[in-house]
Formats: sequence, C-alpha cells, structure tokens
Amino acid sequence: MNVPSKVTGTIDVTRRGVGYLPHESLDQDIEIAPENLGTALNGDEVEVLILSHGRRARERTKGRVERIVMRARTSHVGTITSAEGGAFIITPDDARMYARPRVGQNASPARVGDKVVFAIDRWTAGADPVVRIIRVLGRAGDHETEMQSALETHDFVIGFPEDVEREAADIAMRRTELLSHTTGRRDFRSVTTFTIDPKDAKDFDDALSVKTLPDGTYEIGIHIADVTHFVRPGSAIDTEALRRATSVYLVDRTIPMLPEILSNDLCSLVPNEDRLAFSAVFTMDEKAHITDHWYGRTIIRSVKRFTYESAQEVLDKKEGEYLAELSLLEKLGHILRAEREREGALSFDTPEVRFELAEDKTPIRAYVKTRVETMRIIEDFMLLANREVATWVTNHTKSKTAAHERTFIYRIHDLPKPDRIEDLRVFLKAIGHDLGDSKGAPGQITSKDLNVLLKKIKGTPEEMLIQMSTLRSMAKAVYTHKNIGHFSLAFQHYTHFTSPIRRYPDMMVHRILASHLGGDPISPEEFARYQRAATTSSEREVAAVEAERDSVRFKQVEYMQKRIGQTFDGTVTGVIEHGIFVSENETKSEGLVHVSTMNDDYYELNEKTYTLMGRKNKRKFRLGDPVRITLKAADLSTRQLTWELAK
Repeated sequence: MNVPSKVTGTIDVTRRGVGYLPHESLDQDIEIAPENLGTALNGDEVEVLILSHGRRARERTKGRVERIVMRARTSHVGTITSAEGGAFIITPDDARMYARPRVGQNASPARVGDKVVFAIDRWTAGADPVVRIIRVLGRAGDHETEMQSALETHDFVIGFPEDVEREAADIAMRRTELLSHTTGRRDFRSVTTFTIDPKDAKDFDDALSVKTLPDGTYEIGIHIADVTHFVRPGSAIDTEALRRATSVYLVDRTIPMLPEILSNDLCSLVPNEDRLAFSAVFTMDEKAHITDHWYGRTIIRSVKRFTYESAQEVLDKKEGEYLAELSLLEKLGHILRAEREREGALSFDTPEVRFELAEDKTPIRAYVKTRVETMRIIEDFMLLANREVATWVTNHTKSKTAAHERTFIYRIHDLPKPDRIEDLRVFLKAIGHDLGDSKGAPGQITSKDLNVLLKKIKGTPEEMLIQMSTLRSMAKAVYTHKNIGHFSLAFQHYTHFTSPIRRYPDMMVHRILASHLGGDPISPEEFARYQRAATTSSEREVAAVEAERDSVRFKQVEYMQKRIGQTFDGTVTGVIEHGIFVSENETKSEGLVHVSTMNDDYYELNEKTYTLMGRKNKRKFRLGDPVRITLKAADLSTRQLTWELAK
C-alpha cells in the first residue's frame, strides 16, 4: 500500500520532543523531528506532510506537522518555576510538553512554587506559548496538590455534576423498590456464595458460588453486580460514567466511575444482603471441562466477605469456613491456568508498589504487593467468564442478521509489530538471551515463543527487566467491535464482563448480552454509540493508568526524600550515554547514576550491547546488573531521584 503525501492521525510525542504517527501501510511509525512538530502536543490529531520515505530496512518515514486538526487537551498542569521579564514561566507536569509556557505576572494570582491548571491562548512555532491560568491547585510538593495534579493532568475530577447527584439521590430514595425487581431472575440465594477481594476494597462487583450436583459435577457461578439494572442508557449517571469510562486508583483514594450509592451500596455484592447480579454459570467436571452453561440475571446472597489473605489462610491451614468450596475452586483454577499456559497465555507478574501512609498522608512504608494464590484463583474464574461470554455471543450471532452480528464489544490484543519484536530480539541477544526462532516471517512471534522466554528467565536477576521490555514491545489491549482475538491471553474471543462497577465497557457488554439473550437487537444508532464508547474507554483506560503511575511516582520520591545518604541494593534498568538508570529493589524507585559521578574511569556507551564500559578498567554496567547505590537527591518538583554508585 502506498503512503499518501499527507496523512492524518493521532501523534505520540516523546519526552525527547520527537513525534511519531502510525499509518496502516507502514510497519514503523512516521517520525517527526522536534523542529517539524509545529505546535503539536502528545495526543493531538494532526495532518502530517510526508518529507521522505524510508528506503532501507528499519529506516523510518519522515514527516512534518502541517495542521492541528484537534487538540487532545484544552488545559494542562504545571508548576510556576521562575519569573522572567514580568512573566511567570511554567514547567509542565507532562514532560512530553516540550514548550516553556508563560503568563503575565499581573494576570495571575499565583506565585512561584504554585502548581496551576492553565490553557494555551496563543502559540506560534518557534515561540513560547502564551497561556492563562485557570486554577491554582496549591503549593507544588504538597500531597493534596499533587494528587489533584495527577487527576487534572489526565482529565479526571473528584465529585460528580449536580444532575448526576440528583439522579443518585433519587436512586437512594427508591432503593427498596429497585432491589425488589426480582421477576424473571434465577434465584441463587440458597447456593453457597462468597466474595474474595482486597482487604481495603469498598465495592464488591464479583462473587463466586459453588454447588456439587447429584451426578458429581460442579456448578460454578460467577456473579457480577447488575449495574445496568440501576443505570439506564442516556441517563446523567450513564453519560458521566461513559465520560470517565473507568474508576481511578491513586495511592490514597479511589475516584469512582459511579456515585457511591451505586458503587459502594446498591450494586456492591455485600455479605448477608440480597443483591441483583448478572451471572455466568458453568457446569464443570473434575477436569474443569465445561459441560453446560447458562447466562442471565439473578438474585444472590453472599454468605461471606473473604479478603485474599483470609481465604488464603483457610487454604493454607486446611481448616476454616467454606474450606471445601475454596479447595474446589483452587483445584479447578489450577487446571484452567495450566490449560491457558499450554495454549500460550502469557503471565506477567509485574510489581505493584503500595504505600502505608501516616495521617498527614506522608509515606511511612513503601513495599511491593505480594501475590497470593487466592488472587490467581479469582483471576482464573474472571478470565473464564470473560472468555465464555465472548465466545457464546460470537457463536450466537453467526445465525443472526449482519446488523445483529456486529453488536458486541470485544477486548482485543493485537500481534506485536514486527519492528518492536526485532528490537526486543536484538536487546535480548545483547544481554545474553535468545527469543527463539519463530516459524513465521522475520519480526513475527507467537505467544508460545514468548512463554518459553519468560519461563527461561524465571528467577534470574534480569527477570523483571525482560518482562518490562517484553511488555513494551507489545501492542496495547483495546476495546472494539472488531474481534481479532487476544494475543497475550491466547484467546480467540475475549471481552470484559466482570467489573461493571469500575469499567464502562463491562456495562456495555451486560446490555448487549441481555439483548442477545432476550432476542431484542440493539438499534444501529445505539450500537454506533457503543462503538464510539469503546474508543473512548480505551483512551480513558490509558489516562487512568498514567494518573495512577503519577501518584505512585510522587510517593516514591517523597518516601525517598527522608533517606538521602542511605545505601540500597538496586538493579540497572537503563543504560544511556549519560549514565545508568537504577531501580531500588524494595520500593522499585528508579533514578539516574550520572556518568559524571562515575569518576574511577571514563565510561562509554556500547549501543549494540546496551553496556556502559570503562575505557581503562573495562568495568561494565549492563541491563539487569545488580548494583549498590547511594541516594544523593530526591526532587519532588521533577519527581526524579539521583543515585551515586556506593563507595
């Protein structure tokens, strides 16, 4: 396919100020140099003029931004860091915003050191953007200011609009009436049902029921909060839920997608109360083969609220409440997991950093969350429900009209791009590992190939580094009505059905599944709305992840501020001309050892081997190497740590 002279798309701008624009006919994104960005910012929709085509293998096509079609954001967040010539200079929080915004000192109530929300008034290429301050968040470095900043930067807000609050209040008034709508629901209240969640969870959107049938098979119910019973399409709550598309989890708070009356009360599958659910029920034999299935609306009553730890204690001690049910779920979960692994499903145990906070929100402990077996058990059955719902709808629609065939929202994960796989292959070879020879064309790989690699490096010092590099090489999972399967799970059909309290796509899936079960197709207009909502949900999911990472990064640096001068064990996670990036092993806090502080020799970068090596002593620093580092600085304003090699 030929590339036209001009292309339009969403630009990705890196921290180095280089832009990249994907095009369907190219294996590699179009590269836009900093001087050719115009005033385009990350996420903007732009029109790009092609300047040159890559003639050789792995040579990128080059372009120049001709026009900004639509800005991704109308406001930004930054810190006023200085005053020059009667103007405040703002340093944006987003390092990908390469500009130096300025605002007249007389035009703002802010002062140096304040974190502000600002909008661009005018900006021409080659000049600093002139901006106006919309709101002062507070002093940079203060906890509440930084949490607000993480949300504002990614367009999330605390609290709900007035019309949403009014609808929520009306629902609260009608709670008894709404919960009594049980006609047509299958009654599971007599079946042993419980929830297993984190100990600090406030909403419970999934529960499991376990029943042994007369013939010795098992009935396993996966019961999901019936959010769409309470939230009607087009309502104010529904509109706001779609705008948010997801709940956001910062280090100290949750910004819910739904008002609390729903998320923490009516929809939450709390113990010892009747609750309405949408359920996937499977009859399984002892080898976890599904012999029958049923989908529909139910009424349930959870008899126990387990935490992951309390359920794990029952399994470990082999005594306690519902030991038989938990043991059966563990047995079936192991079989389901092994089956996924045989099919090529990838398992990334990436570290999740948590904090223990004092009353004033300062971090007094930072640690990596421990994964216990009960977490994996819940994951096993949620994956099962998501896969089976998607498979059933896909098969069900084959006999329907073309219009009805389209009516579903899948969670897909595309094959990795060939150039990224080749980059991964080169990287792995440089640090002494082999990705293996795929039977396909160069740059192609299967999930089974990657599984071989991940098992091979299990327990090695570079395990986490290779996992992260492998993740970066892969495409992003997205929501869409076009099913191409899920690469990393090795599923042909997959959706998100199990978390409607915190994800809008799950609400769409519930509505669409109900339409198929009831034989009442969703109108083309309604489904067109869902198609647009799928795109919005994919974008907001990325924004939520970035907001969460911002809050974690801030707390890591704040935690380390009190530990300047202390020495830690770390792992080399990056090698550049200017030094090495090192992640501290316990808190995963990452910072730079600048080459200027490595004064025992003159160090040079070998790009082919990802190695920094001393010219005289030949001392090497490679990705994955263990090192001892001493913390020299922790800058909250930039959220950066500075290490030195321990003496």
